[in-house]
Amino acid sequence: MINALIFDFDGLILDTEVPIFQSYVELYQEFGCELTLQMWARNLGTHDDDVVDLYDELEQRLGYALDRQALGRRRLQRELDLVQNQPALPGVKEYLEEGRARGLKMGIASSSYCRWILQHLERLGLRDYFESIRTGDEIRPTKPDPGLYRAVLADFGISPSQAVAFEDSPKGILAARGAGIFTVAVPNDLTRQLDLGQVDLQLGSLAELPLPELLDLVEAGL
Repeated sequence: MINALIFDFDGLILDTEVPIFQSYVELYQEFGCELTLQMWARNLGTHDDDVVDLYDELEQRLGYALDRQALGRRRLQRELDLVQNQPALPGVKEYLEEGRARGLKMGIASSSYCRWILQHLERLGLRDYFESIRTGDEIRPTKPDPGLYRAVLADFGISPSQAVAFEDSPKGILAARGAGIFTVAVPNDLTRQLDLGQVDLQLGSLAELPLPELLDLVEAGL
């Protein structure tokens, strides 16, 4: 019996990943350089030590030091401007409303920082749907380690078999599966270009399959 839904945040509830990637692509282009998706993919879904320092990489290509503080402030503002215009991704609100109507517990397991997540949940009017929000500034290591998911399961007092996880990135999928949770991949415009690895089910968006039908599939063992 499924008792809980656990969601990633960036790229799953809100498309922050494309705007962040775009802000870095534009920065690289200013210096006549290209930032590839393959390089960026190492940074998707985690905040741990294997990420690429994109300023280091750019300086190595250019052969000289950059004013990182000035560039960083400008790039971040561009990112925030792009993200601020993003609505919740298709099907998210419907899943949350149906989950609430069914009495399911709902949580977030995200490598991002709590303040970032909360400000956007408030902006989107989604904060009150979530009983547990576990983030990368409180739990280390982050994804692909399964600790974030295990923390949400512990908050809810349930076993992995009682939850469904929703992820968009390869590292997030590894984390959810590592926690033993049935994992639904819902890649966004950026992550659908990547090899997501093994998942239990993949959707084009949450709007593609209503929650009652998804739960029927999960509980029937697909």
